[in-house]
Amino acid sequence: MLGRQCVSQASQGPSVIESKFLRIIDHVLLLHSGPIESFMFTDNGQTLIHVNSIKEIYLSVWIEECYKITWCLFSCQSLRHLSLYCCRLKPPTIFEDAFKNMISGCPLLEDLALLEVDGFTQINAHAPNLKVFKIGGKFEDINFGNNFQLTNVFVDLNIYLSSEINQRRLHGRSSNLLKFFVHRPHMQSLEIGNYFLKYLAAGDVSVKLPTPCIDLSYLSLCINFNVLKEISAALCLLRSSPNLKKLEIFARFEELSVILTPTFYCWEVIFSRPVNPIRVRHVTIDDISGIKSELDFIRFLLLYSPMLEKMIVKHVVDVQPKLMTELIRFKRASGEAEVIYLKKDSS
Repeated sequence: MLGRQCVSQASQGPSVIESKFLRIIDHVLLLHSGPIESFMFTDNGQTLIHVNSIKEIYLSVWIEECYKITWCLFSCQSLRHLSLYCCRLKPPTIFEDAFKNMISGCPLLEDLALLEVDGFTQINAHAPNLKVFKIGGKFEDINFGNNFQLTNVFVDLNIYLSSEINQRRLHGRSSNLLKFFVHRPHMQSLEIGNYFLKYLAAGDVSVKLPTPCIDLSYLSLCINFNVLKEISAALCLLRSSPNLKKLEIFARFEELSVILTPTFYCWEVIFSRPVNPIRVRHVTIDDISGIKSELDFIRFLLLYSPMLEKMIVKHVVDVQPKLMTELIRFKRASGEAEVIYLKKDSS
């Protein structure tokens, strides 16, 4: 076990000590030739464990200087779990190819987490045994490859780089949504954060997917209700998930968005009746402001969800009592459906 006692702390700031300590760790890992059963160090009170055959790697580092990832990481053929949290990488120009090759060269990799990892904008994750994938940050494109075993996916796209370019490139072509789900037959849980739905909605969004997501039971979406394509992508997912049990929706507001009014769309076209009823039981809708497109989305859920038990609606700003009136008036397919209206700070 290594500790910060390895570094002289006389007349040195925290960032200098941190940087020197990490260089020591890099040096030890790089020179070690045998298997490492357990590698542990404590960073800011958080214990990080590295189990190596190498099977599991957990790395969470907060320093001012860019942390150069150790190249021995890219020869971990027995890697099963890789988690990189809040790392600032300053990789060589071939890093993205190296990262792609590393992932595809890890046939045992089951769990991959890349959260706030800087240094590359393209994600290519091809791992035949990958089951859990969590990713968050700023990216131009995300390619999940032929990962048929994926069951749990979390994508939080903080900033969608090259958004306009991708929209133009996919104009008249199949959407990213279709590409994303084509090799995902066993997905059980999907969390779509921030701008990822905007990424998925690029291209022509169909009413439903060619192959239903029969195993999907939990879905979390972040939607800009002023963008019709994002609404259509969300509805496509709902129509394609016959066994969905829990749905969470977070309204996302963008300052430059044009308010979507009823003159921009036709209810009968956008919110058309699904071929099969939506079987969701629990719905939470957060951060709504009461605009028409939000209410239409709620109306759609209430109208076509005969097994709905509870819907919780939270608004982000003070809205007119008219919102509650509208919610009460909406027809419900489920006689047992309970609609709870809460302020944002209510629990």
